[in-house]
Amino acid sequence: RRCSTAPSFRVLSSTTSIRSVPLHSASLILPSLIACAEELGDVNGGAFLLGAIKGFEIGPRVGMALHGAEMLSRGWHSGPVFGTHASAVAAGSLLKLDAAAYEDALGLAGTQSAGLMAAQYEAMCKRMHHGFASRNGLYAAHLAAAGYTGIKRVFERDYGGYLSVFGEGHSPDASRITRGLGETWETQRIVVKPYAAMGALHAPLDALFEIAARRPLRAADITHIDIDMSHAGYHHGWWKVERPLEPIGAQMNVAYAIAVAILDRAAMVAQFSPQRIAQDDVWALIPKIEAHHDPEFDKQGSNGRGAARLRIHFADGTVEECFKPVSRAILTPLPGDEVIAKFRTLTNGIVDRHRTAQIEDRVLNLEKLHDVKELIGLLAALVEPVFR
Repeated sequence: RRCSTAPSFRVLSSTTSIRSVPLHSASLILPSLIACAEELGDVNGGAFLLGAIKGFEIGPRVGMALHGAEMLSRGWHSGPVFGTHASAVAAGSLLKLDAAAYEDALGLAGTQSAGLMAAQYEAMCKRMHHGFASRNGLYAAHLAAAGYTGIKRVFERDYGGYLSVFGEGHSPDASRITRGLGETWETQRIVVKPYAAMGALHAPLDALFEIAARRPLRAADITHIDIDMSHAGYHHGWWKVERPLEPIGAQMNVAYAIAVAILDRAAMVAQFSPQRIAQDDVWALIPKIEAHHDPEFDKQGSNGRGAARLRIHFADGTVEECFKPVSRAILTPLPGDEVIAKFRTLTNGIVDRHRTAQIEDRVLNLEKLHDVKELIGLLAALVEPVFR
């Protein structure tokens, strides 16, 4: 049987920048803003929010100039490649940089951009990438504020420029950085993911849970699972996974994510913990799962990057199939109450409920805060270990 979602890509036009520019904006921008606000002091919520929005606007625009997901296909970790600029602009807002200083900050940020996607396999260092990018953008803004000059016209330089180097061989487009600036708001296109896994795995997970809603899924009844993905999703999320596996690799690998979701009926933090990864039941199911590259998805451009088709073959000879053009969170962004519910799920057992409620209140009323140190103090206090 097939699922009800028709294989149409037309509904996706309103979220182009998110699909084509994979980066985790909050992890790039908020550490930079918090560090800057702590040092400066007397930063109100409105100024903090303005800095965040500037960063949220710049990161995707720089990414679009490099055709976003193309960088993943080439092996770059897109977030830290695009993210130094977002961090620099956000901190620069609090530092009140003028236009010339912003140019220096962007030049200093661009020369510090880096991140290799091979970090998703055995390494622990992928989680460092966004932290380094946030730190480097913060450095760039402070250096520019102090009069330290950066690369001028960093995006336009033919030799050694940001776009000419990172975009070599795939026609970068500097005009995408300013196109629609002040009219088209990238901040409104940011997606909150419902699962604790890499974005390209969300459509396969959506398809899995839709199939699970119409018939029980038991590992013993399944003979094989095929997953069709786009070029970017396939190369980012598929390899023959082996033990030992780090949590970051589990979050990136579609076979692991689908296997554990079948067994646990969930794909949140607990499913990607070292303790869960070590259990034998998930490793017994993983060999039954295989991903494939479907070139038809690539013909849709950015509209097809997040598409997936899931086919589950059962021992009784039946097959269940479901196609998802993109993650449900992009088709219909999570409403506010679901975002809050996810925050509570992620902090459960790590932050006490009273403090969680205080953080929620300060964030939801950020523009009213006289000094963001009140929120920073709540965030900075000790937490329980995520994995025990």
